[in-house]
Amino acid sequence: MTRYLPPAAFGVFLLLAWEAAVRGAGVPAYIMPGPVAVLAALVNNAPDLLAGLAVTLEVTFAALALAVATGVLIAVALAASPVAERTFFPYAVFLQVTPIVTVAPFIIIWVSNIFAVLLILAWMAAVFPIISNTLLGLKSVDRNLKDLFRLYGASRAQTLWKLSLPSCLPYFLGGLRISGGLALIGTVVAEMVAGTSGTRSGLAGRLLEASYRLELATAFACFALLSASGLGIYALLQWLSRRLLRHWHESARDEQS
Repeated sequence: MTRYLPPAAFGVFLLLAWEAAVRGAGVPAYIMPGPVAVLAALVNNAPDLLAGLAVTLEVTFAALALAVATGVLIAVALAASPVAERTFFPYAVFLQVTPIVTVAPFIIIWVSNIFAVLLILAWMAAVFPIISNTLLGLKSVDRNLKDLFRLYGASRAQTLWKLSLPSCLPYFLGGLRISGGLALIGTVVAEMVAGTSGTRSGLAGRLLEASYRLELATAFACFALLSASGLGIYALLQWLSRRLLRHWHESARDEQS
């Protein structure tokens, strides 16, 4: 059996090496704080940072929910008509390849509510994997099963609900795991571009404020919370995927074995 260093142990090693390097070189905290200083900043500013994290996660999950709802509907509509797919799918690709920082100034001018601004920009970052993966799943349904449903006189709605959507579930869940991280990234970028501030500002705004004041320990604490949140979102969606697929799909069975 091949032995390997557990990820947690490797992470602890990196933190110890980081702290030793900073202390040994005498690097000032405003240039590169060590993990101990970052932890102290996290503890000292916990109420403020957690309040900012709550705002960021609120936008993230709202954008993810909106991306799921709209993405699935768009994918179903495109799968139902090859003409619609050829006509409108390039615009979905446009959402994916357009940097949201280039769109943000227009959205800020046109939309007065800052939560709506963040929601739109985060949705733009998260919706494409839902559309593309769900569309791929809908187009990958076994043709023999489709013919069987048609033979038994199933309507298009029955075929969609009882065959197409269940068959594309693994594809959708794969896109969902990608979109979860993109929703958080989109929210953070949107907060930075929109320049949110005040009590309702997200954690990205607090990160920028701390960096402007050269309080890098606090900025690193914000970064650590955002990274942990991203991992938590992925773990949650991975758990959801296993729960939905574990009794019938090979990907979930392979993970359990």
